Amino acid sequence: MNEMVKGSNVALASLSEDVGSVIVGLGWGSPTGEGDADVSVLLLDVNGKVRSDSDFYFYNNPVAADGSVQLLGKTPTADGNEDRISFDLTAVPADIDRVVVAASRYNGARFGELEDVHLTLADGAGDDLLRFPVADVDSMSAIIFGELYRRGEEWKFRAVGQGYEAGLAGLATDFGVDIEDDAEAVEAQNDAAADDQEDMTAPAPAGEPDPQITREAVPSPRRPAEAGESRKPAVRPRTAKKKITLPRVAKKTLAENESWREARLFPVSALKSDRDREMRATSVLLSVMAQVPEFGRRLTAAFGAPAGRMETFAEVTLPHGDSPRRPDGVIRVERAGKLWTALVETKTNGNALKSDQVQAYMDIAARRGYEAVITLSNDVALEGSPLVDVKIDRRRKHKVALWHLSWAEVTHQAQMLIRHEGVGNAAHAWLLQELLHYLQHDNSGCHGFQNMGPSWVPVRNGIDDETLCQGDARALEVVESWERLIRQVCLGLGGELGQKVLPVQRAKRGTDPGERRSRLADQLCQDGKLDAELRIDGTPGVLAVSADLRTGRLRTSVEVPAPEQGYPLSWAKRLVRRLADAPADLHIETLLEGETGGPRGTLERLRPEPADLLPKDSTNRITGFRLTLIKSMGSGRGNAETGFIRSVDDAVHRFHKSVVTHLDRPAPRRAPSGEAATTN
Repeated sequence: MNEMVKGSNVALASLSEDVGSVIVGLGWGSPTGEGDADVSVLLLDVNGKVRSDSDFYFYNNPVAADGSVQLLGKTPTADGNEDRISFDLTAVPADIDRVVVAASRYNGARFGELEDVHLTLADGAGDDLLRFPVADVDSMSAIIFGELYRRGEEWKFRAVGQGYEAGLAGLATDFGVDIEDDAEAVEAQNDAAADDQEDMTAPAPAGEPDPQITREAVPSPRRPAEAGESRKPAVRPRTAKKKITLPRVAKKTLAENESWREARLFPVSALKSDRDREMRATSVLLSVMAQVPEFGRRLTAAFGAPAGRMETFAEVTLPHGDSPRRPDGVIRVERAGKLWTALVETKTNGNALKSDQVQAYMDIAARRGYEAVITLSNDVALEGSPLVDVKIDRRRKHKVALWHLSWAEVTHQAQMLIRHEGVGNAAHAWLLQELLHYLQHDNSGCHGFQNMGPSWVPVRNGIDDETLCQGDARALEVVESWERLIRQVCLGLGGELGQKVLPVQRAKRGTDPGERRSRLADQLCQDGKLDAELRIDGTPGVLAVSADLRTGRLRTSVEVPAPEQGYPLSWAKRLVRRLADAPADLHIETLLEGETGGPRGTLERLRPEPADLLPKDSTNRITGFRLTLIKSMGSGRGNAETGFIRSVDDAVHRFHKSVVTHLDRPAPRRAPSGEAATTN
């Protein structure tokens, strides 16, 4: 892989023959696990300016109508997170001279607070071609990482590394984008308004649901006006993150009684065997991908597929020696007379992928000039830990990429589109809703990761009788299963909220996935605990999850920083008021600078006496408060979802719904003396 330096450039064709589509990744790490940034892309003409504001792609405009640019979102890596962008270079308009790739921080944050800021570029087969570490941008809030540019008929990449102190709005304005507002100013204004209203916002009457809730989301790209149409005044891009409002209450059913069941496009009642489930799930998914372009493109863009007309096929017979093979499905995308083809191998109901099957499909794809093999199962792939081992014949000129999707990822993408971001028309929305209903049905077999593996019971027994030793390979298998579970929990919660939810990888834990998991396995043998952290966009602090296998308890917690102004007693009172509807058994602990712990108590005990959260003798500064819920883990020692896996998923969702959501709302109004207090 080429290591780039600032100012250097390289022709993509000299690195790979498969650069019609490329994936650019912008990555960084954070010592605390909380640092992050947003990516953006600008398409520039020969004058170095955007043709119009629609050539600016960022969190409020993530997808180009022609498929040339698609922001794929974040994915966890060994030492942080990586934000990935798919480029179909064959679809970039001819009058575009170069494509700028940038990232920006928000709320006054600077890139100097992050570690290992870098760019990577991979070809259509998923092979990394180059890496560019970005340095000397400590005071910058926005960076141009690099640019793709044309030289004749070929594309080249230049490592730029230029910083901006004015943030995303300043960067975009330099390239001709007419920005309506400054993101940081708007966010600061919103934060100030929320603080001003904390003590005077009246809640909704008790028993009446809020008529609507607000979610962070992305509007559809604006359609350019056709010739002859009356033009509305141009709407300039807003760098402040936009909101959409979704109805909370479902429409009233016309069913005569509760026993009536709505007719479904994809019924599941007739599924009796694993083979039936695999065939039905494959056909259902592939048909919806072909009929809902937004959804099909969303699933295949990360695999290097171009934007174009998609057709899907099930149970296709292909020659392979003396015994023809029948992959579960085939995806074909046509663009400009060229075909991109992927074979699909599907497993449901927790069945494992078979190496010999996948190997055969890789060989067939290589011989027939196909671009990819996509595996789809309940399992979740981990970085540096492939689900199946296949041999790649490096002597072959044609490369085939091997990709994996979990059913949890498919469900997540469907949820994000139908519930939060929107699709093109009502028929597409209905198809996605039917797909989502099918995937979430108990009989579909598409339930995601649901087995902690054969080492789970021996490891728990070894922890109980204190015979588990460091270096035990079974502990490493449990750590990998735990990581898969946490990633799936993030997908489920993110799909419900319409927010990015990612497992936190702290930079200080190292960059090698194998070494990091080995250290966690040794820690499990030593203290019997599995720990993880989740970061939810727009939520203060990091949500921590700890499973104590010795005591059989799950702890979910979040740390709330102390306000910069005001008095400690006011902080304590405001926190308790804000948690008026939280569970009574919620534990609250005061965090003190330089001390391991401060006063603590349950919410039930602290409601009448918030002052009990203040230290009596310590003079150390209060840095924040830790909120914790404790519950028992699944009692079963088996591998089924009904045990440990479900209890972890339930604990995280319950903690977010009953605790974290209250931290984002204004505190309820304090009742005047003589009146009963109201809560929201």
